[in-house]
Amino acid sequence: QVQPVESGGGSVQAGGSLRLSCVVSDYTYTTYSLAWFRQAPGKEREGVAVPDSAGRTIYADFAKGRFTVSRDNSKSTLYLQMNALKAEDTAMYYCAALQAYFYNYDDYGLSIPQTYKYWGQGTQVTVSS
Repeated sequence: QVQPVESGGGSVQAGGSLRLSCVVSDYTYTTYSLAWFRQAPGKEREGVAVPDSAGRTIYADFAKGRFTVSRDNSKSTLYLQMNALKAEDTAMYYCAALQAYFYNYDDYGLSIPQTYKYWGQGTQVTVSS
């Protein structure tokens, strides 16, 4: 069973930065579709950065211009660089994985948490203002 493992969360002041990491330890890592979601208390889990059916990274409106996804396939790691953090970014951040190529799904399917089979334990991001 595959379980992504997130790290890098913490408590920062507004305007600060964090880089989250997600390790997917599987020899078929490069076949996985990967995404970042977040969930604040009392709110639904929402996409932060997800792939579309063409393999491009789609950022939520709140993330555009501030968050950046990158990958290091040699380390089986997905990153989320978060800059200019705001108090409203406070949430548990999750890495999600799907053992399928992105082109097997449409954009909607890749944007919803129900599509993803493998989830990390989450890493807490707290931003104070």
